[in-house]
Parts: sequence; structure tokens; C-alpha cells
Amino acid sequence: MGKMGIWELLVILAIVLLIVGPKALPKLGESLGKTIGNFKKGLEDDEDKDKEQSKKDAAGDTDKED
Repeated sequence: MGKMGIWELLVILAIVLLIVGPKALPKLGESLGKTIGNFKKGLEDDEDKDKEQSKKDAAGDTDKED
């Protein structure tokens, strides 16, 4: 599969605009942005927990969090 070009993106945007309508499009964008932000935050939290656990394991701390 190749990369998506500008024309493909415009066609997708036009279809979404027809389905959702112009009034609901900003709300859809806002909720999509919040969802992506929360997903990224969750990934960062998991990475932080993994790093903390690795440090504890390296230090010889065998207590496990459940």
C-alpha cells in the first residue's frame, strides 16, 4: 500500500462531512483529539511504570505491586 495523498484525504474529509454534518464536525474533532491525548497519556504512564519496575528489579527489590 502506498502513502495517502492530498486527494485521498480530501475525499475522506468530504465523506465524513456528509455523514456527520457541518455542525457536529467540530465536536467530532474535539472528541477525537481528547481520545488521542488520553491514549498517549496512558502509554506514557505504562512506560513510566515499566521503568520504575525495572529499577526496582535491578536494585534487588522483589516486592511486586498487584
